[in-house]
Amino acid sequence: MKASFGKRGTGPVAPLSRWSATAVGLVSVAAALAAGHLVAALTDPFASPFLAVGDTAVDLTPHAVKDFAIRAFGEHDKAALLAGMAAVVAGAAVVAGLLSRRGPLPGTLVAVALGLVGVAAVLARPTSDAFAALAPSAGLVVGVAVFRWLHRLAPRHRNGPPAGKAAHEQTTVDGPATGRAVAGADRRRFLVASGAVALGAGAAAVGGRLGGGRADVEATRRSLRAVPDVGAPPIPPGADFAADGTPAFITPNADFYRVDTALSVPVVRVRDWRLRVHGMVDRELVLTYDDLLDRELVERTISLCCVSNEVGGPYISTADFIGVRLHDVLADAGIRPGADQLATRSVDGWTCGTPVEAVLRPDSGALLAIGMNGEPLPVEHGFPVRMVVPGLYGFASATKWLVDAELTTFAAFDAYWVQRGWARHAPVKTMSRVDRPRAFQQVPAGRFVAAGVAWAQRRGVDRVEVRLDGGPWRAATLSREVGVDTWRMWRAELDLPAGSHTLEVRATDRTGHTQTADRAEPVPDGATGWHTIVFTARP
Repeated sequence: MKASFGKRGTGPVAPLSRWSATAVGLVSVAAALAAGHLVAALTDPFASPFLAVGDTAVDLTPHAVKDFAIRAFGEHDKAALLAGMAAVVAGAAVVAGLLSRRGPLPGTLVAVALGLVGVAAVLARPTSDAFAALAPSAGLVVGVAVFRWLHRLAPRHRNGPPAGKAAHEQTTVDGPATGRAVAGADRRRFLVASGAVALGAGAAAVGGRLGGGRADVEATRRSLRAVPDVGAPPIPPGADFAADGTPAFITPNADFYRVDTALSVPVVRVRDWRLRVHGMVDRELVLTYDDLLDRELVERTISLCCVSNEVGGPYISTADFIGVRLHDVLADAGIRPGADQLATRSVDGWTCGTPVEAVLRPDSGALLAIGMNGEPLPVEHGFPVRMVVPGLYGFASATKWLVDAELTTFAAFDAYWVQRGWARHAPVKTMSRVDRPRAFQQVPAGRFVAAGVAWAQRRGVDRVEVRLDGGPWRAATLSREVGVDTWRMWRAELDLPAGSHTLEVRATDRTGHTQTADRAEPVPDGATGWHTIVFTARP
């Protein structure tokens, strides 16, 4: 085995031990990521290199992989992605360290490459400017500097020659015992230095989290009130069959589904929030939060549904939203002839395209929402302001963390998901779901109550039917209707002999359309098919 050499006169330098090389790689990468995250918190939260790489990965991920992630992890898909990225980065750090046992150059090159990937990812984000490169550049510099510094301090392989001239002379003059003491001192010095860097990285990461303003925004949010001038009608008795297994009619904020592309929830201060309304308008508007509060606030009970919902999927929820009529805001701006798309943008650059006609109908119910179920919007659901347009899937109607609204045409602009193959127009389809029994559940034989939900926003649910084991369709009992923009619950009493059973459900809306049995995937404009449950009745 050849020995590497240090500076002139120092003699052969032993390789790093495997554990110290691994530690050098892991600690230096942690320091780089923490530094980038901290600088991003102080300058531009969307410039965090780790999150920017994750956002780029989300943008480039094929539909099939995204659909698998949603099916496999549900609303935890982002956490799964971040965990996977962390594992990949940690693996790269370990490889960088092990490749650098005889010299720091390989690890330095890996650190530079990772840093440049972070810079490129940040600059590729739609909200970034040249200044945004400061955070990933800081991470790059810190990562390389820490790597090379720890590499110099790291203890060498115990079976190799002593590390450097001083240690060699100490061993020769004073004997092996003193040489071991020197090696022990080197090891302690390395452990102290590595521990200090790791603690500093942790502190920087926490500082980046706090510096992002989440605590400040939460405090401001709690101080606000969301009180409508025009309240929604009260939910009537019998609006749900929760005792029979359906959801409660109003979904608590903590349980309201969340599907979006944001790896890190955007944090927007009320005092900083602005909404620009521009494009094909007579008068450009720039609205503040106080401007919205000065308008009439209305409350509407609305069900929102995600287009990625599979047949029988969970991504539908209902809330009382409080906000300003979007129709009135656009009327104040004055929409020019020919504008058929309202293109809206989130603070993180995500875009949405909504048909103008869906907003301008007098009864559209479209809102610039600031409240949800009697309180200001939760940060995860778009605080301080989001858009809500009943009857359209969320990707075409429900921009969260809203900061920009442009009147344009569908010919001139393709929104985020349209660019990725989804439909431009996305009305919610008539659908139904079985909530009780669950798939493969065992239930008592005999009299049994099945229950679930149905929805047909803008049209209303007229009828729900169930079929047991391929027999005749029979009408289910419907709950009290709250409105055409909300879901409706159903229940049906069944006589179950012991054994395996198949239960199907279908809904018919007020236009007379019955949902089709033909199965279709969510792409490009929503899934179709009858929800079918297989379960067992035990004697």
